[in-house]
Amino acid sequence: FFNPAKMAARPQVTVFSADNGEEKATTAMPGVFTAPIRTDVVQFVHVNMSKNRRQPYAVNESAGHQHSAESWGTGRAVSRIPRVSGGGNSRSGQGAFGNMCRKGRMFAPTKVWRHWNRRINKNQRRYATASALAASALPALVEARGHRISQLPQVPLVVDSSVESFQTTKQGVALLKSIGAYDDVERSASSRKTRPGHGKWRNRRHVQRRGPLICYAKNDGIVQSFRNIPGVDVCSVDGLNLLQLAPGGHVGRFVIWTEAAFNKLDTMFGSESTPADPSQKKRRNGAYVLPRHKMANADVARIINSDEVQAVLRPTKESGRHATQKKNPLKNLGVLLRLNPYAKTFKRQETIFAERRRAARAAKSA
Repeated sequence: FFNPAKMAARPQVTVFSADNGEEKATTAMPGVFTAPIRTDVVQFVHVNMSKNRRQPYAVNESAGHQHSAESWGTGRAVSRIPRVSGGGNSRSGQGAFGNMCRKGRMFAPTKVWRHWNRRINKNQRRYATASALAASALPALVEARGHRISQLPQVPLVVDSSVESFQTTKQGVALLKSIGAYDDVERSASSRKTRPGHGKWRNRRHVQRRGPLICYAKNDGIVQSFRNIPGVDVCSVDGLNLLQLAPGGHVGRFVIWTEAAFNKLDTMFGSESTPADPSQKKRRNGAYVLPRHKMANADVARIINSDEVQAVLRPTKESGRHATQKKNPLKNLGVLLRLNPYAKTFKRQETIFAERRRAARAAKSA
């Protein structure tokens, strides 16, 4: 059977000019774009990575305990909760300290030594990154995530490396318009809204959809030229971040590659048969090789119904005799008649004799 990952992946990708958006050259498709797309691994790694940005918080250690309260003990027909001492005011004698009390502490006060961060296996992180990159090369998944890519010449989109030397935002906007990616920028800019809830008071007042991600190999000004465009994120190919490749844990981010960054992916991830470059593996043990697909062909119905499989299968079994439920012939007349057909005649004779005896007694008593 054919391998759908290899059939779907184009061997060559067109590189577009950074000046006018026209076709300029071609380059080979890196092997990482044929990696298995495991959304469960991406979701797991994303959840744990996002926890590593949290800041510790806790309530005041003495909150709810700033009273001179003491329990009255037993024998006074009141609960043994600590009560505010003193007299002459309404607060005196009221319960204190407990989480069920007015002005009491919370249940299980939060502490700053909570387990805030999460350790993630390096292989899992790399698997999730490879899956997110593979999903970014499928137009269906990119569109399903909400990106506007109908005007793009191809996905994945690669531009020549001269874009890395852009110095102004005007150049960045002109590039996005020339390659048909500015529709997604406008979608992101128009989605800026005030955040619902209390987060608007906590230095995150607005929410906005994500736009394109620009991935470069060397920063000669590209970060400065794209960082002020709404919705556009910029990252280095040496520091690919799953939080940017799959925001919210959802794969299919629209990524624009520079040619140098695109060509570097093979040295970083390798392929199913060729390991990654040892200088890029960042591992202390064996060479890193891309994860393989669990199945070469995921169309299970087609495999089962193929002539090769059907030729070696045994024929369908005829419906055999099934075990029946055992029934008591003393209580079930149908079962009794199957065992003893004369039982019907016997019961009928008993009924006739009983009626004759009843008639004889009635005639005698009269």
